[in-house]
Amino acid sequence: MLVAGADQGVVAVLLGDNPATLVLGLGRRYPEARLERGDADFDALVDAALAVVTDPATPFGLPLDPHGTEFEHRVWAGLREIPAGTTVAYSDVARRIGAVDSRDVAQACASNPLAVLVPCHRVVRKDGTLGGYRWGVARKRALLAREAVAGRTS
Repeated sequence: MLVAGADQGVVAVLLGDNPATLVLGLGRRYPEARLERGDADFDALVDAALAVVTDPATPFGLPLDPHGTEFEHRVWAGLREIPAGTTVAYSDVARRIGAVDSRDVAQACASNPLAVLVPCHRVVRKDGTLGGYRWGVARKRALLAREAVAGRTS
């Protein structure tokens, strides 16, 4: 997991198996960004993001600053309202935010730079199948399974 922040808040949480690939992906999204070693405040931010991955019911109260279009921000705000341990269809998200096309919602999910903090993994196809996931369907399945277990134990 790679966590990136700026003065305004967390700009990215990227998932993957190769740290170098994560750094390259961050550089493509934020070409003007400069990588710096984090301080104690940044370490606390990373710990808070990890806590959400570990326990999906953990609230993340720190500011987020994902860069995206106005529509993407509407979708991402809608995604943050989906409770841990539940899933909704792309078409349901579209309806909730007043959008017409669920494919636009799917594209906004694919553009989400804040894995887990903006829980696009909780959005599935209308028939209940998982569909795609920017960080891999196996990872989406694992995140949903973790949330299902956490929901049974809390």
